[in-house]
Amino acid sequence: MQRMLITVLPAILLATGPAAAQMLPPPDPRAVVSLLTENDTYAAQTDRWYTNGFRLGYSSAEGSLPAPLAWVDRGLGGLLGPAQTRWGLALGQNMYTPVDKRLSNPDPRDRPYAGYLYGEISLDRRTETTLDRLSLQVGVVGPSSLARPTQDVVHNMLSDRQARGWHYQLQDEPVFNLGWDRTWRVPAFTLPAGLAVDALPTLGVAAGTVQIYAAAGARVRLGQGLNRDFGPPRIRPTISDAPAPVGEGFGWYVFAGAGGRAVARDIFLDGNTWRDSRSVDHRPFVGDLELGVAVFWHNIRLSYTQDWRSKEFVGQSKSFHFGALSLSVAF
Repeated sequence: MQRMLITVLPAILLATGPAAAQMLPPPDPRAVVSLLTENDTYAAQTDRWYTNGFRLGYSSAEGSLPAPLAWVDRGLGGLLGPAQTRWGLALGQNMYTPVDKRLSNPDPRDRPYAGYLYGEISLDRRTETTLDRLSLQVGVVGPSSLARPTQDVVHNMLSDRQARGWHYQLQDEPVFNLGWDRTWRVPAFTLPAGLAVDALPTLGVAAGTVQIYAAAGARVRLGQGLNRDFGPPRIRPTISDAPAPVGEGFGWYVFAGAGGRAVARDIFLDGNTWRDSRSVDHRPFVGDLELGVAVFWHNIRLSYTQDWRSKEFVGQSKSFHFGALSLSVAF
């Protein structure tokens, strides 16, 4: 799988490079701050498997990159052609738990307890019809992720029962992951009353000590002001993650999406890399279906996504679903 990623990524980049370059849009002079939360209680009032994700992010205005990212962008420009560029920083935390949290010794056949705390730096390259995102996450898995105390605080606030098996969570391990996603914006047709329909096919790969996978998917949108973004932001792995830009004026769209990924490694299922820990066997293919809505008002975008995800590990009793709520503000 790792060899496949090394082979496939350059091929994709070359196939979508300068020959496919598009006219550039005007640079977006605004930065964007975004808050994203994903939780299974939004969807079904459950508390299991991928139970919570949080990310606070900042994306710069287009046209000014720090020197190291400017060097990376010059290299990508030779493969992909010119683009409007911005950089971003984010802080995130994910939590994973088994079904039965009353057990002090969790079921070894269920997903192990795990937390992930990370920082992310990203480079976005935008044309009229494409958005490329290159990102690097560096963080920690294990007790130092602070997943257990974070969940305890939330459960205390909600007067909910505490999970008893966190001392069996994955052990502390520094981790990193590289990711690349490309999203195309394909206008389809216009409708009466100012409505339009478009499609957002996407490809992505990730490699590192957290997750290794190759992914493909697409979204279809119906609404007004579709050229203002490339879809709602999400936490990886997902169909796509495109947090900027944010449109001006009023706009909205509803969307549906489907995607899948071939998985070679998932530390939250396969367990620690260098130390013994609880683990289960990951499934080699995982799929997502989603429905959602996004609304723009001046410099604000609010979106909600309902995600249905297939079984991720051998022995998982059924597929599951969760919700994703995001708020982005441009300034």
